[in-house]
Amino acid sequence: MKLEAIPRVSTITKEEFIEQYFKPQKPVVIERAMENWPAFQKWNLSYMQQVAGDKTVPLYDDRPVNHKDGFNEPHAEMKMAEYVELLKSEPTKYRIFLWNILKEVPELQKDFDYPDFGLKLKKNLPMLFFGGRDSYTFMHYDIDMANIFHFHFDGKKECILFPPSETKYLYKVPHSLITHESIDFSNPDFEKWPALKAARGYRTELNHGEVLYMPEGFWHYMKYHTPGFSMSLRSWPKNPLNFAKGLYNVFVMRSFDIVMRKIQGQKWIERKNNRAIKRTQRMLSA
Repeated sequence: MKLEAIPRVSTITKEEFIEQYFKPQKPVVIERAMENWPAFQKWNLSYMQQVAGDKTVPLYDDRPVNHKDGFNEPHAEMKMAEYVELLKSEPTKYRIFLWNILKEVPELQKDFDYPDFGLKLKKNLPMLFFGGRDSYTFMHYDIDMANIFHFHFDGKKECILFPPSETKYLYKVPHSLITHESIDFSNPDFEKWPALKAARGYRTELNHGEVLYMPEGFWHYMKYHTPGFSMSLRSWPKNPLNFAKGLYNVFVMRSFDIVMRKIQGQKWIERKNNRAIKRTQRMLSA
């Protein structure tokens, strides 16, 4: 894959951000965007264990998609205190995905604010994501097509992004938000997935205190090199076509996929995965 380093800036004004990154829809890492937050000093795995240890958290792993799984339905549950101990003691595939901190631990909202990047952020949807060493997410894009600011805490995380223009090379699964789940984007097999050689994207590693801006509808793959966690703040898509696609994803695509899973079971999942390969192969041979 042709991956260029995501640009990095120490700090940035909202005017610079809008002109240089938002309008052209380019990703950027801002290295010192939250140094004035209490969270910058306080937030690590031990602190989360202290303030949220008694909370039951939803856990996800990298098992293949199954027709019996609901949309974003967790694979397991565990107390946060136990989960942090697991992260510290050994590699684990279990991740926390889309954990609403305002709902679960309201006092944590005192530790951060909503930075002014020139975009209106959704203040009721700050989500946390946790992962153990070598755990990863499937390559995907977010259902609402939002602009995403991904703030990282504790540890190191690899991020690979692709703009929507590269979808044709990524073996996208129809009626879903993911690429073919067998692809290892940290070490792709180009003989098995030849279209990936043409895909042009971005890569970076996030460290504690850094924030990654991901533009509307960007594909993203995240792999934890060490145990850690991140928080995402979101802004509605500003492109009318992306806004409409987000509505379609939420109210049509997701509902259709759920119905087909109930009707056809695992055959529906297998058919979608096969179509992802055939569509991409047709594109390559065209």
